[in-house]
Amino acid sequence: MCALFGFLNYGKKVSWKNMQKLVQALANASEVRVKHAAGIAYIRDTGLTIYKRPKPAHRLHFHIPEDTSAVMGHTRLTTQGDQKRNRNNHPFAGQAGTGFALAHNGVIWNDVLLRQERHLPETPIETDSYIAVQLVESQQDLTFDSLRFMAEAIRGSFTFTLLDEQNNLYFVKGDSPLFLVHVPSLGLYLYSSTKEIMTAALKHLHLRLPQHEVIGMNEGDLLCIAPDGTITRDRFTFHEDDYSMTRWWRSGCFYKWNWGDPFAESCSYRPNDETDAYLIDLCGYYGVALEDVRRLRELGYSLDEIEEMLLDPDSYGMELALAEL
Repeated sequence: MCALFGFLNYGKKVSWKNMQKLVQALANASEVRVKHAAGIAYIRDTGLTIYKRPKPAHRLHFHIPEDTSAVMGHTRLTTQGDQKRNRNNHPFAGQAGTGFALAHNGVIWNDVLLRQERHLPETPIETDSYIAVQLVESQQDLTFDSLRFMAEAIRGSFTFTLLDEQNNLYFVKGDSPLFLVHVPSLGLYLYSSTKEIMTAALKHLHLRLPQHEVIGMNEGDLLCIAPDGTITRDRFTFHEDDYSMTRWWRSGCFYKWNWGDPFAESCSYRPNDETDAYLIDLCGYYGVALEDVRRLRELGYSLDEIEEMLLDPDSYGMELALAEL
């Protein structure tokens, strides 16, 4: 899936040059998850700046001004919205009492329905994640209340990061992974989607973190790191039995999607518009027919194995598996 990364350098003890190297290293290391597009957001004197391109992170040169306190980054796996149209890539800009940028790791299933039900404006941005921006904007303020409103409305898999114009860094923790650490002696917070990504980035720079603490976050947590490094927390209701895409995808079976009863448990595959729409997007991008995925399931391949085949057909033998049919 996608990957999130970034920092908040409230102590200003780490040099700008080293922080710029760290941003690039975190972005490059995040490619282990995906490399269709990449982008970062940060605040400068003129306000919110977002730089994103439909290219792998290692082919971009991320530059941040010397006074940058916080950076929020993203690498993208395309599922909805062609990454070649740069407006579809993360981070996204929003306005809710303050300018903000938002990035998302996961898949939202009910974005079209929410836009209709909440009478939200149509947008040229095709990415499902953008509905989160619109939901926050509809509350006209960026607070824990508006983030709770957004997180409890959507159905899908997610973790969100947001950066506002005052350099407040927000996290909305769903079922997608997040690894956040605090280095008090440096006045520094670092985050990435996984510990392995952060370890790889630091190893590339020949760096080792001094004494630090891992900031634990559970599903349903809201967390804000203020520009001075102070943390505040709150909660939202996380309906894990209703809409956890990770559990759906990893369970070894498909679930019937139904808006009234989001996941009716059954380990038999029952095709429907919503599951087919997601699989068509994913399979179509990699040039694999939906029917082939169904046939691979009939051969006994797990969804984990099929996902790896889609992400890397040469290494995981998609063609060889299909030849068995």
